[in-house]
Amino acid sequence: MPNADDLWIEPLNQEPVPLRIAVVTETYWPDINGVAKTLGLAVQGLLNKGHEVTLFRIKPARSAVVLGDESGTGMSLAQTEVLGLPIPFYPELRIGMPAQRRLLRAWAHRRPDVVHIATEGPLGWSALKAAKRLKLPVVSEFRTNFHAYSTHYKMAWLKGPIQSYLRRFHNGSTVNLVPTQRLADELRVLGFERLQVIQRGVDTDVYSPSKRSMALREQWGAAPDDVVLLCVSRLAPEKNLIQVIRAHAAIQAQCPRVKLVLVGDGPERDRLMAMAPNAIFTGYQSGEALAQHYASADVFAFASQTETFGNVTLEAMASGLCVVAFDHAAAHTLIEEGVNGRKLPLHDAQGFVRAVGEVCMASDLRQRLGHAARRTSEAQSWASIVAQLETTYRDLLPTRTL
Repeated sequence: MPNADDLWIEPLNQEPVPLRIAVVTETYWPDINGVAKTLGLAVQGLLNKGHEVTLFRIKPARSAVVLGDESGTGMSLAQTEVLGLPIPFYPELRIGMPAQRRLLRAWAHRRPDVVHIATEGPLGWSALKAAKRLKLPVVSEFRTNFHAYSTHYKMAWLKGPIQSYLRRFHNGSTVNLVPTQRLADELRVLGFERLQVIQRGVDTDVYSPSKRSMALREQWGAAPDDVVLLCVSRLAPEKNLIQVIRAHAAIQAQCPRVKLVLVGDGPERDRLMAMAPNAIFTGYQSGEALAQHYASADVFAFASQTETFGNVTLEAMASGLCVVAFDHAAAHTLIEEGVNGRKLPLHDAQGFVRAVGEVCMASDLRQRLGHAARRTSEAQSWASIVAQLETTYRDLLPTRTL
């Protein structure tokens, strides 16, 4: 009879079972905004890991190519579209029409393991109610400070009601994802519950100093030794772009060869063009063109104080730019003052102008900070973000026995 010490037991194969994930959102590719971009990257990461993802979204305003099987997993993204209406003060973004019955039918027919709601409009509310009725776990995301936006559109009286709605929505979810610990702390004070921090990622192959284009700089009228000050943003009141324009005007008084390039579009375009007639307004850019715009600049100035994260900050850092921003959102989390960028106290307008001027006038300083920013971005891979998201989903599932 064999000795027990001689026995070898083959371990059970415990490969994680692929998940069925229902994603509900009122914005998605080809929309151009931070929510659409980062959600799309997260979904693609989940597909690459073999999960089955179904997307419930607003019918896109322009033609889009359905995201397919780019990973060789044999899985593609099934999409269901609903009608949407533009938001009055944000016409580029739309809200979906209620669709609870449609969602109930779809999920009763093929029950998802988890429902992931990215936006809090009527479509998202319908998804929350349908998921609760079917007793499905819900992961929702706090991605946009709509209650803060109201003060920038002369509708400050809406701030309280919007905040109450958002709190009710998110407190009905099983888990609420936020991109920074500071935002989690702020929301907790406002009564939001079950908050979990998962940051945003960046593709450092797409956003890279190697994408620098001298031809693009020539289009901007920038000589090799000129300094290009860049901001990538929706041209809207809540983005505080007037602060960037003021910083550029102050610098030009000392150094006329500093160029200002504003990438993006929005309701403030005409006003900003009148304020900065010498600035270069490129309109929306995406993909390779956007990566080249980042890498072909020298300094990134971002004055917004209403972001939940601010993906552009991380994209600029990955592109090797010295970022000047207020101590808020992604800058608060990722920038160490004077080490890998410049970070100013909130509302310190004079300090912002001064910091932009200092890095524009000192090539050694901005290059050192830009190199360090690139190294910081390399630790923010999308693979790690998707892995955290996957763990969050699995933690919500009932315990399975063999």
